[in-house]
This record gives sequence, structure tokens and C-alpha cells, in this order.
Amino acid sequence: MVKKLLHTRMRVNDIERTVKFYESALELKVARRSVSPRGAQIVFLATPNSDEEIEICQLPNSPSVQVQPDLMHLAFEVDNLAAFAAQLEKKGYKLSDGPTKTSSGSTIAFIDAPEGYEVELIEKAK
Repeated sequence: MVKKLLHTRMRVNDIERTVKFYESALELKVARRSVSPRGAQIVFLATPNSDEEIEICQLPNSPSVQVQPDLMHLAFEVDNLAAFAAQLEKKGYKLSDGPTKTSSGSTIAFIDAPEGYEVELIEKAK
């Protein structure tokens, strides 16, 4: 039986650029770094109020990552989407979609991470 989700892995072309994005835009923290037996650079990012981590991997001598539109995304809850978007803008990041009110009353928006992965920001209905 599965006990819990531990991490999600995303392969990237430029691990430092990707890590910088998650640290700067979302204020995630690097939990640890390592190199796999295959020579892949690996960075685990801690997610606030959660045990799950995001694993970023750059595999040497592999085909370039080309993320297809709407392939996958990570979703993060924020307290105030408008304020969060304003902070992103000050850091040089723009929303790629939204904000949009959902049928549940929540508001969502997206920002593009390096490689084209999407990050969804959700302000839950109050």
C-alpha cells in the first residue's frame, strides 16, 4: 500500500536557472543537492507546510527538454493572489494566464517556469 507522496521530479536543461526561479519567484528553499550514479545533477526543493518535495534534475548528454503545452503543472496556494502577483512583477516575473475566478469561487493564475513548466497559483474561496 502506498503511504504518501514524497516528491515529483522534473527534468530541466539548466538546473541553476530553474532553481533560481523557484527560489526567487516562489521563495522555495533548497533542501539538498546531489549527483546521481548516472551523473545527473539533482536538487530537492522543500515546499511550505508540506512533506512533499520537488526534485529538479539535469541529466548530462540527454536530449533537450521540450515541455509540451499543458503537459503538467505544480499548484501552490497563496493567501492573496493579487498581492502575490504584484510581488512577482516586482521581481521581474509576469503571470502567463489569469487571474481567473473558478466555479468554486477560488481565483487561479499561472506563471511559466523555465523549460515551459507551468506553476498554478490558487487563492481559495473564503
